[in-house]
Amino acid sequence: MHFMKGFQRDLVAELSKRLREPRRFIQVVQGPRQVGKTTAVEKAREAWDGPSVYAAADLPSPPTAQWIEQQWDKSRAESASARRPALLVLDEIHKIERWSEVVKRCWDEDSRLGRDIRVVLLGSSAMLVGRGLSESLSGRFELQLLGHLQWAEMQAAFGWDLDRFLFFGGYPGAAALARQPERWRTYVKDSLIDTVLSRDVLMLNRIDKPALLRKLFVLACEYGGQALSYTKLMGELSEAGNTTTLASYQSLLERSWLLAGLGKWSGSKVRQRNSSPKWLPLNTALMTSLSGESFEDWRSRPDRWGRLVEVAAGGRLFFETRRLGAELFWWRDGNHEVDYVVKRGRSVLAVEVKSGARPRHLPGLGRFQALWPGTRALCVGEGGEGLAEFLAAPLERYL
Repeated sequence: MHFMKGFQRDLVAELSKRLREPRRFIQVVQGPRQVGKTTAVEKAREAWDGPSVYAAADLPSPPTAQWIEQQWDKSRAESASARRPALLVLDEIHKIERWSEVVKRCWDEDSRLGRDIRVVLLGSSAMLVGRGLSESLSGRFELQLLGHLQWAEMQAAFGWDLDRFLFFGGYPGAAALARQPERWRTYVKDSLIDTVLSRDVLMLNRIDKPALLRKLFVLACEYGGQALSYTKLMGELSEAGNTTTLASYQSLLERSWLLAGLGKWSGSKVRQRNSSPKWLPLNTALMTSLSGESFEDWRSRPDRWGRLVEVAAGGRLFFETRRLGAELFWWRDGNHEVDYVVKRGRSVLAVEVKSGARPRHLPGLGRFQALWPGTRALCVGEGGEGLAEFLAAPLERYL
């Protein structure tokens, strides 16, 4: 990925810092495809003062578990030869069956024999990586999430203005094609969307109705930023099966970092799980590329553009809440609505996103604060917190 000179994602500095510490944990880097995970880890590897081994399991035919042992043995040999700690980076680790068992055995053996091998694992399938971590590596790892590039990063990396970011989204590999909209659209659909659906979802999970999963994804992008129940979705989809099927497919799409279905806030965990989801594509490029419409088409329609603004804000909140271990919801009570609700511990933040002029009153925020006293309220957009500032700020500022 060709970023502007001097740009690097925050993960580089944080990962480099942790690798310099005494050996304690395996560092696991997780996130969507094509957001610079490998590039960031490679920069941290370049800064590593010692021998290192990099290997990727993203091959036409996934390697066996023995492949992991071979890479580990290379690192041990490098470390012994240099008489220094060695760094081992294993990319796309989730593609190897029983990978976590082998990693656990090698890591524990090094711990027992006093070998100093620092390990970084990368993966783009949240479900498969998470399953391996919970099954075998409990207590042995730290998880670092690298999400889609946000507004401030795309500005620093490519010199984009805010409108360009809202339409073209945060895929750095597609940035060079922004001046060729048709080519950009084809690249996003073929190289990003279809690759994730075919390689990270359909190949790695049992899907009884693959055409339905694809249709659900397209429809969720069409309704991005809106709440739509599974029952109503079934009316839009042919051969939709039942709501349980749609809910399971939504979960797969979320764990592949394509979209989220936000639960409705009610203060009750049971009702949150059973509510109609608000569909949130995790990158605005997913909405605009599938629409087939130009930048001018979107920009000339305030209602459509407003949905891009809301989805961009929601995508920012999604990855920030994951980073902080917080939760993200939406809320509605009759005619009163709040776009996003963030809960972290006992702190609750209600966020309303406005793309036009700010109204004098925000009844949704007022009603929410009346029902849940102590809630912090935030209006993002004209007359409130600037959208650019909000998209660039850490969530801690508002909590």
